[in-house]
Amino acid sequence: MNAKEWLPAKIQNSGIERRLIAGQMLFDQGDAAVGVYEVVSGKVRQARVDPEGRDVVVGIAGPGEMIAEASLFSRTHDCAATAVTNAVVRLYRKAFLLAQLERDPQAALSFMATLVEQILNLRIRLERRSIPSARDRVRHYLTSNAGGRERTVALPSTLKDLAVELGLTHETLYRTLSEMSADGEIARLSGKIRLVG
Repeated sequence: MNAKEWLPAKIQNSGIERRLIAGQMLFDQGDAAVGVYEVVSGKVRQARVDPEGRDVVVGIAGPGEMIAEASLFSRTHDCAATAVTNAVVRLYRKAFLLAQLERDPQAALSFMATLVEQILNLRIRLERRSIPSARDRVRHYLTSNAGGRERTVALPSTLKDLAVELGLTHETLYRTLSEMSADGEIARLSGKIRLVG
């Protein structure tokens, strides 16, 4: 759900904008959580370091999407957020946002709906990661995200990030996409993949 669909004007007007350049970190895992962010423009990647020291991408947010919602009920961020592209984000401070949600039951219900939507997306991602075949995993991702009659998927950022999202090495993802393209199952376009078969 787009932030503008549930954020009342009073909350939107309280936002503090910050500009990021590609590669710039917004916050790190373990930093003090000051509030929730809306991505106004660009893309922001969220990743956490697992116990083995590997980066695990937990999401790539684009315009209108919220990040760091868990910060409302946590003292620290459970992941890091870094701009994938030049980006503008808007911070909604924790104390103000919570107070407004208490006063506005409709906004609180809409916020809960955004959280439920994220839970459902997370379940799909977990289901996808349990698929043993790399090709089937890629196919699942593409069919889940294909939009319109052209059945085209806009890639969230880089193929490397997509590989991490799918739980594959980037070499495996590149090879799988090449095989799918050679077999006529997909067409690779600039920043997009179109399902053909």
